[in-house]
Amino acid sequence: MTEPSAPGTPASDEPTDPSATDDRRAILATMRPETLKRIEKAVLELFSSQDFHDVSLLDVAKAANVSLQTIYKYFGSKEVLVYAMLDVMLGRLAERMIDHLQGIDDARERLRKTCWVTLDYMDKHPAVMMLLFTAVPITRHRNIRIYESPDLMGSFLSVFRDGQDRGVLNNRVSSKILLDVFMGVIGRVVLMHIVRGEQRSLIDQFDELFGILWRAMSAPDD
Repeated sequence: MTEPSAPGTPASDEPTDPSATDDRRAILATMRPETLKRIEKAVLELFSSQDFHDVSLLDVAKAANVSLQTIYKYFGSKEVLVYAMLDVMLGRLAERMIDHLQGIDDARERLRKTCWVTLDYMDKHPAVMMLLFTAVPITRHRNIRIYESPDLMGSFLSVFRDGQDRGVLNNRVSSKILLDVFMGVIGRVVLMHIVRGEQRSLIDQFDELFGILWRAMSAPDD
């Protein structure tokens, strides 16, 4: 039985080649929202709990209750499927991060709020982090569109540059290195927190964690 389309959403579309396009989001926008939600849930559950090579597109189709043809139509390959779903999931985090990077003049407070939002998201969605680090090689992270988002990365870099100009952040390295320190430390802390099965939430330890992070990026005393 064919499920009804959501209001304003096409019921079907001409086949596309998602692996050849630069805008997967435009392709996914033509999919029924409820179908996309089921696929996202299936990808998150299957790939975060099993080895990438042990999961097939047929497994995803069955778990999401969609046809294998639909998976091929919108994604084309297992790699593109994972990249696209991570982009959707991390896109929600990116929107919150951008909101917290704006409207505050103090560089430390902007980074503090952004760090809190990130840790809060990862505390609530640990499977997303596991999917990112277990299903996608680090050399392929650039294939996740959010990593190349000019809005997110541009906002981040502007905060670091402003902090360097004001003398509160280390200006002996580039702003991109400060971004790497910020994202790298948070990523490692979150991943190992999940791997170790820690019961205490990261948010409960936030003040100390951010203090460590800030000291790593702040301007040297000399």
